[in-house]
Amino acid sequence: MPHKRIPRAAATTAVATRAEGDGPGQKIAESILDFVGRVPGTSEKKSLDPAQRAQVIARAAARKAAVTAGSLALPPGPLGWLTVLPELVAVWKLQTQMVADIAGIYGNKAELTREQMIYCLFRHTAAQAVRDLVVRIGERYLVRHVSVRAFQGIARKVGVTITQQAIGKGVSRWLPIVGAVGVGAYAYYDTSQVARTAIALFEREIEIVPAPPSAE
Repeated sequence: MPHKRIPRAAATTAVATRAEGDGPGQKIAESILDFVGRVPGTSEKKSLDPAQRAQVIARAAARKAAVTAGSLALPPGPLGWLTVLPELVAVWKLQTQMVADIAGIYGNKAELTREQMIYCLFRHTAAQAVRDLVVRIGERYLVRHVSVRAFQGIARKVGVTITQQAIGKGVSRWLPIVGAVGVGAYAYYDTSQVARTAIALFEREIEIVPAPPSAE
């Protein structure tokens, strides 16, 4: 698949600083910065049949996410609330690796950026926060690099949305077994949606749009 890169000024690919200030979703935003700021590597090579291989990777990751999330959701009552963030972090770890693997089989692992990662992870749950990072134009996607500060702002917006969703999920912790099954099922669905977004992105031509030099 052709992959066009627009020359840009050198920019860090890791987010070294934390989101500033307190507010809803702060801890979740920090966790997002930790994971998305460090794009994982992959051993996956460019595939002759990337669509089929991507489905295999997606199903395996979704199953692991379901088991992981469901296990962490088993403690009932107040203890269940304490597992919400660890559950999210564990699932995100699986999902970021899945996205990196899918990028690899489509021949994009060298170009995978934090902007692409946060878009793939949260487009289906926090579309408003990430909508300006990736734009489809015909049969190609434009991926816009942003400054560290702007990326932190996006992570905070995502954090607020995820926090609101986590409150609803936390209620299910009061229902042992039944709640865990529901949490596991949602993790499977969530991971499948992440895979769907990643496949749609990496199967097309991608252009990397640099951030203005003053914004880095």
